[in-house]
Amino acid sequence: MTTSQVSTSTVDLFADATLQDPFPAYAQLREQGPAVWMSAHHLWAIPQYAAAREVLSDWRTFSSATGVGLNPQINEIAGGSVLISDPPLHDDLRRVLSSRLAPRALKGLLEDMQRQADDLVASVVARGTFDAVADLAVAFPMSIVVDLIGFPDEAREHLMDWAEGVFNTFGPDNARMQEGFTRTQEMYEYLAASATPDRVKPGSFAATIYEAVDAGKINAAGGLQLLAAYGSAGMDTTVNSISAAVTLLAQHPDQWAALRADPSLVNSVYEEVLRLEAPVQGFGRATTRDYQFGDLTVPAASQVFVLLASANRDGAHYDDPERFDIRRKALDHLAFGLGTHTCAGQGLARMEARCILTALVNQVETVELSGAPTRRLNNVVRGWESVPVTVTPTHGKAN
Repeated sequence: MTTSQVSTSTVDLFADATLQDPFPAYAQLREQGPAVWMSAHHLWAIPQYAAAREVLSDWRTFSSATGVGLNPQINEIAGGSVLISDPPLHDDLRRVLSSRLAPRALKGLLEDMQRQADDLVASVVARGTFDAVADLAVAFPMSIVVDLIGFPDEAREHLMDWAEGVFNTFGPDNARMQEGFTRTQEMYEYLAASATPDRVKPGSFAATIYEAVDAGKINAAGGLQLLAAYGSAGMDTTVNSISAAVTLLAQHPDQWAALRADPSLVNSVYEEVLRLEAPVQGFGRATTRDYQFGDLTVPAASQVFVLLASANRDGAHYDDPERFDIRRKALDHLAFGLGTHTCAGQGLARMEARCILTALVNQVETVELSGAPTRRLNNVVRGWESVPVTVTPTHGKAN
């Protein structure tokens, strides 16, 4: 590999200004090539769609066992978790809850979930103006996921802080990472001391995990890691995608009108939201061997950062990729990853979001921003802190 073959960028992907609006930086990186050396953090960014698919599809070359986090601390404390592991350990851990997250099992939750979504939307619509983050995007998953996971009730008030902290720890060693690491340690300490087999809710995900430990399918450490992984990943990403959906529809009244005219677009609108505003901006990997991207060699033992959000806006794959188009067929987006580490809870996330969108379509005539949305900055997750909206109710269901 010669210096002339290496495309280098000095952009700090984790600076506040970049996190506020990363998309110009992503566009520049895509122009530079499939793999770009980021001198600020000594890692290879993968900004293009085709290259990102290559990386995500090849766990043997691009390992999660040591490289998901961009710092050694989180790779150590969460090593051996379903996120920071490779097969066969990864498969053993993931198998524990696979039947609980399968389409057939989720289908049994749909009727009650839609009822809860309808009730929640009715309550906020009655107010006219509300915060789409706190009053809707946080409130709904909190009412669904907490009971499914089965942690003791006192954990409810801490879950969002823990989730935000966990995702911050996947970034480089900056102030957000250090704060997140403290929260993550608190979460592990709580789970070990208080989310014990006698205190989790019967029939919950947590109870299933402990049953797997008792049966010898996984060890106790693996059980604790699963509790932590599903407890954090089950909240933050869903919250951010629901709030992004409401924000985008409020900003694009033509798309909201199109959805009201054809409610069957509820499925495709959520996929387009995930494509355009991927909740998880990127994930790390570590190379186990030299790998060729065209004429460029990424050496073995390199830190790689797959920019999922950049790949989803790649004009080489999507026509007019910056446009929000709810009729776009975007099912091949990478917001939930791909391959071995594709998001295990994506079916649940989709169901939650579709229930909320269906409730909104049926009960809301118009939706618009009533103030400027504010961002919540995180090393890895892109989300809103507050999105004030005003809605007008419809008289009966949309046609």
